Amino acid sequence: MKSCCKDSFDDQDTNKLPVPGKKSAVQKLKDKWQVKNVVQVILIICTFALGGSLCAYCGRRLLSLTSLEGALWLAIYIPLVTILWPLCVLLISIPLGQFSFFKKYLAKLGRKLVGKRRAAPIPKE
Repeated sequence: MKSCCKDSFDDQDTNKLPVPGKKSAVQKLKDKWQVKNVVQVILIICTFALGGSLCAYCGRRLLSLTSLEGALWLAIYIPLVTILWPLCVLLISIPLGQFSFFKKYLAKLGRKLVGKRRAAPIPKE
């Protein structure tokens, strides 16, 4: 007796076979971030997730100390979490061992936001 569900899964699985020469999303992030291994990529993703969650939590807690509501609360919350996010990510990166990566990452992000580029090295004569 044939199962209808098994046939449909078999058809879908053939489309998901790895293609030679095609990189996975994790491998692309590893190359982009110039990190040593996949474990470090996973730790960086966890740092982003935990740092963002901590940032949102701290922002809500700080604004709960005020009596603000509605649009004014939101107008203050958005800039507040924008300021808190780098601090939270750096704080979370310490126990996960990714502080040096995030220090460089946030410096690069800051340069992009301000519009300054790193000075070009002076050519040797």
